[in-house]
Order: sequence, then C-alpha cells, then structure tokens
Amino acid sequence: MFKKLKAGFESLKAGLARTHNAIMGNVEAVFTGESREDQLEKLEEALILSDVGVKAATEIVDGLRTRLIGNDPEKLKSYLKDSIYSILREVEQPLEITNSPFVIMVLGVNGVGKTTTIGKLASKYTSEGKSVLLAAGDTFRAAAIEQLEGWGARAGCPVIRQTQGGDPGAVIFDAMRAAEARRSEIVILDTAGRLHTKVNLMEELKKVQRVAARELPGAPHERLLVLDASTGQNALNQARLFNEAVGVTGIALTKLDGTAKGGIIIAIARELKIPIRFIGVGESIDDLKVFEARDFVDALI
Repeated sequence: MFKKLKAGFESLKAGLARTHNAIMGNVEAVFTGESREDQLEKLEEALILSDVGVKAATEIVDGLRTRLIGNDPEKLKSYLKDSIYSILREVEQPLEITNSPFVIMVLGVNGVGKTTTIGKLASKYTSEGKSVLLAAGDTFRAAAIEQLEGWGARAGCPVIRQTQGGDPGAVIFDAMRAAEARRSEIVILDTAGRLHTKVNLMEELKKVQRVAARELPGAPHERLLVLDASTGQNALNQARLFNEAVGVTGIALTKLDGTAKGGIIIAIARELKIPIRFIGVGESIDDLKVFEARDFVDALI
C-alpha cells in the first residue's frame, strides 16, 4: 500500500513539474541577487504567469512580505504551501456516489479531454466493481460516438448511442430507460461541446438536463465540468459560463502535465468555490486522480 501511495505521489509530482519549475525558480531567486522587493515582485509575476490569478498572487505575496524575516528559503516554501493549501482545501470534495443509478452529466468544450475523462471514470468505477453505462450524447462532433464506444469496450461497459447528428435528448432518454432496466449503478452522460453559438450549446445542455430529470427525479446528480489546464484563464471563463447555464457541481481539470499554467486551479478555487473532483496529470488511466489538496500542494511546491 505504501509503495502504491508513493508511486501515486511521484506521478502527481512529475505531472506538475512544469508549473513547479515556473514558480519555484523565482522562489529560489528571492534570496539571491537583487533587492528583496524586486525579487518578491518577480515571484508575484511568476505566480500570475502560471495563472494563479492577479488577486490570489497579490494576496500571497503581500502575506509573504509581512511574514518573511531573515534569509530562510524553507520558511518561504512553507508559507507558500500554507497560502495555497488554504485556498485549495475549500474545494477538496471527492465525488460521492450516493444512490443508484447515479447520473453524472459530463460537460466541456471540444478539445478539453471530455470523452477521455469519461472513459477513465468508467474504468475507475468498473474496476471498483460498479456497473457503469455510458450515453453517447455528443451526436454533433465527428467520431465522438466511436471514441466513446472505444472507451466503453476498454472499460467493459455498454454504450447507448444513436446515429451522428441525431437528437441528444433521445440518446439520454434511451440511456435512462436502459439504466433502469439493467439496474446500472452509474450512468455517465457525454454531451455536446460545440454548437453554432454559445447560446445554442447551453440550451442543448439544459435540454439534456431536463430529459434526465424527467426520467429520474434528481438526475443528473453530478454536473461535472472538464477543463483543460493548459488554456489558463480561458478555463476559468469556461467555468463561469457553464456554471451560469447549468450549475456546475464539480470540476475535472485535465492536462496539468503539459503546461506551466497549472496555477489556474488556484484561481478557479478562489473565485468559483466549485468542488474540484479530479485532476489529470498524464495519459494513462491511473493519471486521472481524485483531487487531494495537501498532496497537490506538496507536489507543486
């Protein structure tokens, strides 16, 4: 068990390496060369460039300015950890499967890793012995249905689908009926990520939500938004839009391993207070991790 936990932490640390290097290079510089104030300004700039956000970066550095005494890098690192952890612990809330069937409606624009995240979730839950059913509700994107079917085959769970260009509401209707007939424990709904306009997309998502709720009161139980960390502030803007339209209940932040902008998780946590359920730090199935604030901060700093 200890070896497994250690391996999990090491993969998290490796996944956050780019953001770590972007921030910590300037942490070390605080104690060298130029005046302390100049270096603190560089640290603030590094935090902003990693998409921590201007407000959060300013608050962190202002606090550091009042507490930093002497020439001790370890105290500085400790303060940084405490400051970031105090923000992230407020959104550390793992997804709980509270009833059966438990319906997860997965949201996100095209390209963020939405379908891949669905596949990894399906694999996670089937490996835990749960029966999972997938619904190919993104009928607009070319190859989306086939991609989801591929993940379903890998996870060993059925996929409810219709033809490309069909009515997503009809897919969701069929999926809800199938889940009841098969006594599925978890239903994961894929959804569209792009229509002709933003308004059209949000209206389509609201329709899917209504169909699910009509067939099973209380569904969808989770509205999970997938965001691409490498898009930085765009991810924050997407979160605002989806939250306003359908009320996001959880976030999965992907592609943290491919960016130095991993600080966006701090901006999202500070500004939106939406629970962060999962983070993606690599391509393998095991690299979709349940978000734990303390482990994340230890790996980051």
